[in-house]
Amino acid sequence: MSESSLDQLYKPHLQTLMRRTERSLAASGFDALVIHAGSPPTQFLDDQDYPFKVNPHFKAWVPIVDNPRCILVVVPGARLKVLFYQPADFWHKPARMPQAPWAAEVDLIAMDEPSKASGHWINLGHVAYIGPAAFAAETDPASINPPDLLARLHYDRAVKTGYELECMRRASELGARGHRAALAEFRRGGSEYDAHMRYLEACAQREEEMPYNNIVAYNENAAVLHYQHLERARPKSLRSFLIDAGAQYRGYASDITRTYSAAASRFADLVEALDTAQQALCDEIVAGRDYREVHLSAHRALGDVMQRMGLTKLPGQAALELGITSVFFPHGIGHLLGLQVHDVGGVMGDDQGHERQRPDGHPYLRLTRVLEPGVVVTVEPGIYFIDSLLAAAHADARRAHIDWAVVDELRPFGGIRIEDNVATTAAQPENMTRDAFARVA
Repeated sequence: MSESSLDQLYKPHLQTLMRRTERSLAASGFDALVIHAGSPPTQFLDDQDYPFKVNPHFKAWVPIVDNPRCILVVVPGARLKVLFYQPADFWHKPARMPQAPWAAEVDLIAMDEPSKASGHWINLGHVAYIGPAAFAAETDPASINPPDLLARLHYDRAVKTGYELECMRRASELGARGHRAALAEFRRGGSEYDAHMRYLEACAQREEEMPYNNIVAYNENAAVLHYQHLERARPKSLRSFLIDAGAQYRGYASDITRTYSAAASRFADLVEALDTAQQALCDEIVAGRDYREVHLSAHRALGDVMQRMGLTKLPGQAALELGITSVFFPHGIGHLLGLQVHDVGGVMGDDQGHERQRPDGHPYLRLTRVLEPGVVVTVEPGIYFIDSLLAAAHADARRAHIDWAVVDELRPFGGIRIEDNVATTAAQPENMTRDAFARVA
């Protein structure tokens, strides 16, 4: 799809957001909505700002992700008003007024002084404000980030418009390009840092433009779920490579994980078996499916895989019931994805904010909703060799159901995670990640 075709999807996207917001404002007792893009905080005892991360409520309406202090004014029945920050600044280059085709669908107004912005909504009645409270000093505190309104907006956000789905496909393609480049660097013998840099180059994005910090983990480092370092030196022995990294397109994220073995081994066979199981789990992302059942299905599938590989001694269901699978797979099977990597509303049962409970014994599951067409989720099963979890299992009755010689064989590889981004449909799920890898191959 071309850029012009994507821009044609923006107007219906805007109309959908307006309908949802009008309904939510009326239900919450508000007449209009102001959304602040946010502003980067200044570092302690310094005059430099932290990297800017735009308010996700703001970038849902307009693809402006790199200009702080902009403001949206949403009035039912009126065109969206965008107060575009353009200060008189000789230290930094002010942002240029957007000229892309999407800009014709909104009213763009240059603003050099945010303190004067309230004149655009002072006479609109009961106005809600969403954004950093520091920029709403003159607003009634009860109208700042009102929980009832946020709950309604967050619940609706799970279902993506056609425009959002296409943006996420493009973010997936950028991520696939980065993953291929990072894998090539691993195969060349580069360090974690080298693989990370090749990833950024392939995506043509800076670190601060990434939707989250890349996880680039060799060997035992892959046992750390959110490994945060980048070793500059290549390890003496390259055994395994886990990379969890995404990209952004017009503010929408991809979130992709792959794991590779450096050579033929039991670990390589385990990666292949997990990949097969993961693809079967992706096929469960269909409308009407309770995502909690997908999570439990993943535990059963991984339990079966680990038994076949000689790692554990029980079939999947029994391993789930006795807590064996959680030793090796301690996190949830996935989460909502969109404007944020761990997008909001994952455990909401309705638009009033009531929660759908997580299954007993699975506190880290981030998504408990029933899937609907247009909902995009991650599917990310993993098998890890985490010292603290293994030690706990070795100290209790679970010890008898685990082959510790195989654990010791696999521990130096760290762990495995395979993650795709999958869009729910009424029929066959759309695997954005696998499709993206096929396009860039």
